[in-house]
Amino acid sequence: MAPPLLTLRDIALTFGATPLLTGADLVVHARERLCVVGRNGSGKSTLLKIAAGMVEADHGDYFLQPGTTIRYLPQEPDFSDFKTIGDYVKAGLEEADDPYRAQRCLEALGLTGAEQTDHLSGGEGRRAALARVLAPEPDIILLDEPTNHLDLPAIEWLEGELKSLRSAIVLISHDRRFLENLSRSTLWVDRGKTRLLEKSFASFEDWRDTLLEQEEFDAHKLDRKIVREEHWVTHGVSGRRKRNMRRLGDLGKLRQQRAERLKPTSDVTMTVADGETSGKLVARVEKVSKAFDERVLVRDFSNRIARGDRLGIVGPNGVGKTMLVSLLTGKLKPDSGTVKMGANIEMLVIDQKREALDPTRSVKDTLTGGGTDVVAIGESRKHVMAYMKDFLFLPEQAGTPVGRLSGGEQARLLLAMNLRHPSNLLILDEPTNDLDLETLDLLQETIADYAGTAIVVSHDRDFLDRVCTSVITPEGQGLWVEHAGGYSDMVSQRGSAVFDDFKKAPPAASADKSAAKPHSTSKSGSSKLSFKDKHALETLPGEIEKLEGDVDKVNRALAEPGLFETNPKRFNQLVKLLEKTQGQLAVAEEQWLELEMRREELAE
Repeated sequence: MAPPLLTLRDIALTFGATPLLTGADLVVHARERLCVVGRNGSGKSTLLKIAAGMVEADHGDYFLQPGTTIRYLPQEPDFSDFKTIGDYVKAGLEEADDPYRAQRCLEALGLTGAEQTDHLSGGEGRRAALARVLAPEPDIILLDEPTNHLDLPAIEWLEGELKSLRSAIVLISHDRRFLENLSRSTLWVDRGKTRLLEKSFASFEDWRDTLLEQEEFDAHKLDRKIVREEHWVTHGVSGRRKRNMRRLGDLGKLRQQRAERLKPTSDVTMTVADGETSGKLVARVEKVSKAFDERVLVRDFSNRIARGDRLGIVGPNGVGKTMLVSLLTGKLKPDSGTVKMGANIEMLVIDQKREALDPTRSVKDTLTGGGTDVVAIGESRKHVMAYMKDFLFLPEQAGTPVGRLSGGEQARLLLAMNLRHPSNLLILDEPTNDLDLETLDLLQETIADYAGTAIVVSHDRDFLDRVCTSVITPEGQGLWVEHAGGYSDMVSQRGSAVFDDFKKAPPAASADKSAAKPHSTSKSGSSKLSFKDKHALETLPGEIEKLEGDVDKVNRALAEPGLFETNPKRFNQLVKLLEKTQGQLAVAEEQWLELEMRREELAE
């Protein structure tokens, strides 16, 4: 095997009095596909900065093969010295690099290069930084959260581009699907050290759980051994002095071993304050249309949201996802059509743009409102230090200004600040940004157990698969379609890669205001069924039959005698699967009934 391009051995780094890395290794070979995972604050980003030569370790070995080129994608790129995006990207090129590739990367990412750097959105900044890193085709590419602020078409393009490169790739991401599709090995940063799995991220979580279980078992054995030795010290010290002194010395070493053992980082404790139970109908939307800036973003959209639904909304940036959510929740008045909200709706909106966070305010005051040490969680009360601990904040961080927190810490703080408010309709706008995988798991479980209704806007495909009972996607010209199931189910139903048709469709011009109004050619708002509707009428009965069979199969498994006592984990998994399948069945049946009614009306 050829020698590695980059080698980091026994890297240690301490910030203040707290060791961050205490023995980390990183080895990158040519054409490597390595993902780096770990809890927020474990040192992943710092390790990449050391690899990029931007941060110097306290001690350890660093070797880069002569002539090897490296490009690093930071979480927060700096555009301060550049007037346009084009200037920023070209500054990353060297003499031997192809300047035309830089322009091709910009265009593929939806940019021209002429955009002014002082007016960039988060998505534009991230795409510009990606173009600067990818254009030179370096030997090693280090990517820190490359999918943050990207929409799905950009994420899918980036996946394809990275797969085609000959560069070695080391990446950090919270996007499970992205990691699974790109990685061939996984580096786990945990408690200052690194452990390597020579498999893709798809195998990582089972491997990690096995290691932690073995570690817990070994710790229990150590504790029992110390108890036995302490009992001997108390009741059995006699006889030969030399042997006794050696055994006492061994006991001291065992105690030191236990004291020096670093326990795994605690998990976030996440609870949602439940509001009053809403009515069975949360919202009914009838033939709603909305235009903005002479462009129709929503046209003749109808939907019924029931209590307990988990609705996902996906689409390219700028297509109107936020506007659709505002229409569904009655916050925005449509140009035409009606929106009827159900009874007893208590809405909670969590916007990951973090505009609600004051960067100058302390963590404690952000959670309490200031002037008190108590956090109100619904009708209950909790001391702020205990509540901070639930979300993995240390006591010494109570006075830390929000602006000095990392992206992941700000994301957790935003959740902590919002989830304490009672609600029965939860709106989550890009909730996965900057969250580590363990916190994402808990957020998924929290949404699954939530007593109310949830609407999620996200570009995280795995998150949508795990959370949603249906997904709404744009089809171009202001049309939106709901698909039963999660993201993968939606792709299967559409029969094509995501948004391929949408990207080819021209923008929906709405200078003709009649385009935003309901048509009057029939009761259903269309003179005939579309091809997609006809296809759905033909395929939905088979899908319904399959879902009914799946429900029966899960019910039979749940009816197995003694299942809950012998295998409670399996029982809980089956209960969640039953709820999801029943939700998919209800959506499919309602969709078929609506289409059948339209077909009968058109036949009259």
